Amino acid sequence: MKEFRVYLRALEPEDYLVTSAWRRDEEIQNMVGGTKYFVSKEKERQWIMNTIQDNDRMVLGICLKENDKLIGTVNIQEIDWINRSGHVPILLGDKKEWGKGYASEARFLALKFAFEERGLHRVWGLVLEDNIPSLKLHEKCGFVRGGIFRDSVYKNGCFHNQIYLDLLKKDFDRAYQTYCEETEK
Repeated sequence: MKEFRVYLRALEPEDYLVTSAWRRDEEIQNMVGGTKYFVSKEKERQWIMNTIQDNDRMVLGICLKENDKLIGTVNIQEIDWINRSGHVPILLGDKKEWGKGYASEARFLALKFAFEERGLHRVWGLVLEDNIPSLKLHEKCGFVRGGIFRDSVYKNGCFHNQIYLDLLKKDFDRAYQTYCEETEK
């Protein structure tokens, strides 16, 4: 069994002190699909508190096992319980931890939870077309490109395309097994 270096946990009220810095980071904001906006620490604190109380979605903290440091978030949201599908975005906000494989581990843990504990059948994501690291992460996890949302996001004075990707449980099972076998070598 693969030994992960990260774990997922519920957000805590004080997490806003960390996440608000991520929201102010221009490089991070240029990689996410949402539009740019300014967030005060108080607004971020309120968002965290609302998220903690929200039963329609889960926003989970990504933490390092070695020191419990919060390095990102992964969501399970826009859940359609009838069709058993949901949107699963991820943000690795601590740039010092980029390129170490933590996002892959967190993504696999969140998908395993969504499929095995919440009973979802399909998950989906939207990624900016020029966010190559995120596209590679999705494909490593078994996601399949389904199309392009042309000019769907307006950022930095111009429109950007987003790539729509989705993943079925059976495809996740294969990707997860492959990932575990490759990383245990």
